[in-house]
Amino acid sequence: MLVELLKAGVFGVIEGITEWLPISSTGHLILAEQFIKFNEVSPEFWSMFQVVIQFGAILAVVLLYFKKIWPFTKNKEKAIKDKGILSYFDKTKMNLWGKILVGCIPAAIIGLLFDEVFEALFYNPVCIAIALIVFGIAFIVIENWNKNRKTKTKETSTEITYKDAFLIGIFQLIAAIFPGTSRSGATIIGGLLIGLSRPNAAEFTFYLAIPTMLGASLLKLVKFGFGFTGIEIAVLLVGMLVSFLVSVAIIKFLMNYIKKHDFKVFGYYRIILGIIVLAYFFLR
Repeated sequence: MLVELLKAGVFGVIEGITEWLPISSTGHLILAEQFIKFNEVSPEFWSMFQVVIQFGAILAVVLLYFKKIWPFTKNKEKAIKDKGILSYFDKTKMNLWGKILVGCIPAAIIGLLFDEVFEALFYNPVCIAIALIVFGIAFIVIENWNKNRKTKTKETSTEITYKDAFLIGIFQLIAAIFPGTSRSGATIIGGLLIGLSRPNAAEFTFYLAIPTMLGASLLKLVKFGFGFTGIEIAVLLVGMLVSFLVSVAIIKFLMNYIKKHDFKVFGYYRIILGIIVLAYFFLR
């Protein structure tokens, strides 16, 4: 059992790092599973685990950005005086949540309809490697193109428009279809293309993750059922706890990093990793 928990911890570290860096968490988990395999859980549990482990990463976003996304007003006296239910909500934050939900619509609809089809077709090392390379090149090309381009003068992610949110959601859909694309990578690229600054695009990407990853996790849990064995419960909890702790550190690192650096280093990493994966599986 201890060995299985250690493996869960390793997967938690991988999830916590790769969920927020634009290098694909699902892709890295699938690749890591080629070398680190659970021995005391079912294949169905692994399919569920690699999605639900993201719940720990979601909690990291909620913790770090709680003040920015909590929709209820602090002015309780005003709320009581106005007596309207809407007076209990902060209008700016409710507007932000409206944009977050709009950004989630494309991936939610297509994901619900075709999740199992995409998993059967594209969840394999070769497709992941190709996605790593293609989006790695995209990061480099877009950053070079974006270098001297004026970004939209918006100081915070709350100033993103509904149109911006929907367009970023289209890019999130690409990641929902092709593992190895990276949900954060695709949405950040989308944000850069429509003229958002790196911090703005990254922060909105974090917000989008909350309903997107929560919905995906709940869907996988429902499909799996709740007939867990004792070891499966322990493995899942350890994986989520480790992914939460690592995610907190990685999100802080990324937001500091992008203030002075672009994303090209992640593009080069993706290309190199993709080539290594293709070489390994073709030569094997």
